Amino acid sequence: MSIQTSQGLIDEAEEQGSAIRQILDGTGTPDSYYGLWHLLTRVKWLYRTGQADAGVAVAMDAIPRIERMADRNLLERMQLLAAEGLGLIGRTSEGARLMATAVTANPDPPLEMMAEASRVAGRLTADDDPAAAASHFDRATRILHRVGNLTACAEIERDAREASERAAVFSAMSTGALDGSPLMVRDDPPPRLDRGHRLPAAAYAERIAALIDLAAHPPLLAAEALSLIADTDTALHIRIIAAGPAGDVEQRESFAVQGAPAWRDEHADMVSIPLGSHRDRAFSMLILPRPTAPARATLLAVERLLQVALALTRARHQEREQTALWPEPSPEQQLGLVCASERMLELVKSVRRVAPSNVTVLITGETGVGKELFARALHQASARHDHTFLPFNCNTVPRDIVDSMLFGYRRGAFTGAQDDSPGLIRAAAGGTLFLDEIGEMSLEAQPKLLRFLESGEVLPLGETRPQFVDVRVVAATNANLEQLVADGKFREDLYYRLSVIPLHVPPLRERREEIPLLVDHFVDKFSHELQKPMLRVEEETLEYLVLFRWPGNVRQLANEIRRMVALAEAGAVLMPEHLSPMIAASRRTVPASQRTLEPTEMVMRLDQPMAAATEHLERALIQRALKMCGGKVDDAAKTLGLSRKGLYLKRQRLGLA
Repeated sequence: MSIQTSQGLIDEAEEQGSAIRQILDGTGTPDSYYGLWHLLTRVKWLYRTGQADAGVAVAMDAIPRIERMADRNLLERMQLLAAEGLGLIGRTSEGARLMATAVTANPDPPLEMMAEASRVAGRLTADDDPAAAASHFDRATRILHRVGNLTACAEIERDAREASERAAVFSAMSTGALDGSPLMVRDDPPPRLDRGHRLPAAAYAERIAALIDLAAHPPLLAAEALSLIADTDTALHIRIIAAGPAGDVEQRESFAVQGAPAWRDEHADMVSIPLGSHRDRAFSMLILPRPTAPARATLLAVERLLQVALALTRARHQEREQTALWPEPSPEQQLGLVCASERMLELVKSVRRVAPSNVTVLITGETGVGKELFARALHQASARHDHTFLPFNCNTVPRDIVDSMLFGYRRGAFTGAQDDSPGLIRAAAGGTLFLDEIGEMSLEAQPKLLRFLESGEVLPLGETRPQFVDVRVVAATNANLEQLVADGKFREDLYYRLSVIPLHVPPLRERREEIPLLVDHFVDKFSHELQKPMLRVEEETLEYLVLFRWPGNVRQLANEIRRMVALAEAGAVLMPEHLSPMIAASRRTVPASQRTLEPTEMVMRLDQPMAAATEHLERALIQRALKMCGGKVDDAAKTLGLSRKGLYLKRQRLGLA
């Protein structure tokens, strides 16, 4: 290829890179997945065009942004690229430290990442130890050949050649061989370590670490072990054998010392080392050692190393299997929640997303759905989990003393104030204050709460100066605050300040699939609490519990299970007879014509065409949703799981427009 053609390709590539950067800059999301992955290519491009300083700057700037994204694979790749660039600009020690950080952070990397780490190690060690660099490049090439990445193999050959040239220049400069005449650089491949040459101790340590890393991949382990044993000059013959399930044997690689006697399959001194199985083939290494005591001792040490590496791999595999059989607690279990329905799992995700921030959260839902549990989960998932979680029910104290309860007072501020009181807000400093039944707070106390939420300052009764308090506020209510605002019973500005993040906990009847899990949880909890071991719920009993409406939600279910456990004998099976009369009577079968339908129920005949039944059902659902939402189309569409346009089209088709 001519120089002009090559330069034209370089210019075209630069134009393409500029176009990509403009596209990414125009999206307004430079830290997006694609934006950060694109930087890998940009850094490599800058290195290839001789702009190593610019490449290092891009890589080092990207590393903290990738850390926030928590993509371990991308982070290690960028750290290794940055380490390579530091070596290119003469900061080899810093590059080595960064490479060590990247490798140690990922104890079980994929094969291509192992190859990349070896490649970068070769670039960093080329000036100081060309033999060690050649060993690194050889290992990277073996791994990439195994995974079939021939393009990357070619790149490593280029890197090895460049490293060899850099080492030659460095050596000439250090010995004073450069006298102003041009340096002659050979175009042949870089020198490789001659077999039989003794490796330094550091190189042996690195080769041992490679055996451990590659033990999970028998073909690569075999190639690495062959290379190591050959370099120790302890063997006359080495062969790698792969045996199939049908007894067929395939020879993969071999090595023989020059002048060694001919190979014999049967030899008294032959050593066989198993190396594990891969794709139904058992790999092993047959070795004919040199007939000397040091050679046999060295070979025995390598064999023990291989056994330890394989045992460590098996232990890691068993640990992963155990994790699959006995997995870590789920995110909701870690927060003390029992969830199974899609809506509740999405709610748990929302809790985890908003927990690290300090914004106020308003939790709504019927009585007994577990609003305080979600408030505690927010506290537990936040950075405040080591501090106080302080719940306060605004409906449990007279309205005229809510002010002093929350904000505190000084001694003598009013009749009966004999001592200073910090108040609940200051008592929860650094933690979370949970205000339950916030809709019951008096209008007189609401302005002071609003002031605190906006400024973080409290003014206790009798004090003349406000005090700053770092507290996160989570509020909850079972009332319709929007209606209270419309009725003038709740401040509108306080409502909007409290509901920065609104979370709604659905009633239990809308997530019946969780009832079996909740029943198991409460039976286990109360059987331990009341010392009634080995209790079990009969299937028919569980049917009663699943089909009941639970107006008191999870709290009512928990109390029902507690009552059943308290009345049962240890080891008993909880039968329908153990249920309270109200729940036991809920499943009596009566004719549909005699049954009083609930507002959310309807009767539909089955002896009609499916289109007519579907139209009847859709009409009823749409009419009820519009009624429940006060005619608000957007809210009705959201309730039905439709878009506004979808609801509009259905209303037109059904004549409800």
